[in-house]
Amino acid sequence: MSKLQVEVFKGNEASVNSYLFSNGESLMVMDVLRNSDEARKLADVIKAKGLPLTTIFITHGHPDHYIGMDVLKKEFPEAEILVATKEVKEDIIGFSHWMESVGWLENEPNLKPKSEDNPEGFDYENQIKVLNSPTLKLKGGGELEVMTNHLAAEAEHLTTLYARDLNALFSSDFCYNGVHLWLGQGVDDHHIANWKFELQQLKEKYGGTNTRIYPGHGPDADSQLFDLVLGYLEDFEATINTSDTKEEAMEKMKTLYPAWDLADFLLFYSVDYHMGLKESATT
Repeated sequence: MSKLQVEVFKGNEASVNSYLFSNGESLMVMDVLRNSDEARKLADVIKAKGLPLTTIFITHGHPDHYIGMDVLKKEFPEAEILVATKEVKEDIIGFSHWMESVGWLENEPNLKPKSEDNPEGFDYENQIKVLNSPTLKLKGGGELEVMTNHLAAEAEHLTTLYARDLNALFSSDFCYNGVHLWLGQGVDDHHIANWKFELQQLKEKYGGTNTRIYPGHGPDADSQLFDLVLGYLEDFEATINTSDTKEEAMEKMKTLYPAWDLADFLLFYSVDYHMGLKESATT
């Protein structure tokens, strides 16, 4: 019987999930929240386990999944920050430089990239290591399969993990549950098509196998979650195609998904972006 266990830490900002894996001897955390304050709370949870944290694993280069890594690295200096590929590392570095350029890191000064002008900044190049392995292994036993051969969808490079001992897929941001999807800048029609393709592939592989799906945002679910996200994407496309204004599109989506979180942010910017693309195409 496997000793591998998983615990969900639910972030408030962006409704993003962090996953803490344990085998009774060591710990690994996957994705580390959107702000340092919540990362400190996660660090307290980890400390309470009384086990060494060996790995901080980041699935992709969106800040709601990696902002907390500075806090965790300082609290657990022996832990390695890992990503699956050099492309994910480059995405994180690129996004962080962009956020600094537009002032988005003013509330997270420790995440400003290290430079000659900011020698105390976060050293993305040296602190983040590339795994270059098809498995993540916990010290003391237990492993997760690392999958990176996904098309660009919600992010340019997304990593998913599968724990065979738990029969659990950690889908990262291929799946949201009860939270509006990010379909804003960077997620054009081509990315949506890729996203639907990847969901179909995941459904074929894990549907009907009693696999538990742990999404990037929202609560875990069974494999019907793939159809739920596919349906949302199709509804969003239809809404954009049949709406004349951003306000109309917003109301249609909120009517279809009245209980879903973050309409004022995730949905708003998704509608704004795609209605803008629609307007540009007709002028």
